[in-house]
Amino acid sequence: MTAPSAAPAAPHRSLRRLHRPALLGWTAFVLLVAGLLLWLYFSEVPAERACQGFHFSASGRLPACGYSALTDAENVFNFLGETLSYACVAVAAWAGASLIGRELESGTAKLAWTQSVSPARWLAGKLVTAAVPLAAGGGLLALVFGWTWTSDQNWLVSNRTYDRVFIPCGPLLPALLLLGLAVGALAGTALGRTLPALGAAAVVTLVIRLYLRDAWQPLHGPLGFWAVHLLATAMVLAAAAAATAGTFSLLRRRAR
Repeated sequence: MTAPSAAPAAPHRSLRRLHRPALLGWTAFVLLVAGLLLWLYFSEVPAERACQGFHFSASGRLPACGYSALTDAENVFNFLGETLSYACVAVAAWAGASLIGRELESGTAKLAWTQSVSPARWLAGKLVTAAVPLAAGGGLLALVFGWTWTSDQNWLVSNRTYDRVFIPCGPLLPALLLLGLAVGALAGTALGRTLPALGAAAVVTLVIRLYLRDAWQPLHGPLGFWAVHLLATAMVLAAAAAATAGTFSLLRRRAR
């Protein structure tokens, strides 16, 4: 009588090991952006405020106030805002290529399906494992970004309706990240190849993001900021839910 084979590792553990580089990269990105925002709030903006209000000293010397496009608070803030507002495209590319497409192309997914994991459970595990850090990191960045902007908006001069401020200031940011994940998963499942899924996921996510932006922009006039922001978040989450449902439906047909 042969001894029973060892139970396979828990799916969520193996998924964390498989995508640990991506998780570490995302963590480093969140910490870097949050650190730069805190640097703006605690160091750069106060320094620029002091320079704007300087007076000649008794010796006639000016305070040490310099200007650089790479350190000017407004330029750095705008750059961070633009980066965050398009981060969903990078998430979609990664999800389409690495999270789903590569495993379908290599046959790793089918091997898992023939063992202890059903296709639906395999997909759900991957989406949850990726969605939790994306939502948590995006939520943290939205809090820090919104707090920095609200505290120093007189110095960080940007219109609140601009995407670089409107998107990262609240829950719309993590919602867009989840949209990128959902579209990437759909592209990876539909194409089943790494590079085509990467390109398709990135392009489709960018198009959806710009289309939804055109839908919510006209609402800034009749509605307040938070009303538009929450409505835009609902639009994005609805699109993410539709993409996720389509992915599960497509996977069921693919796994037959």
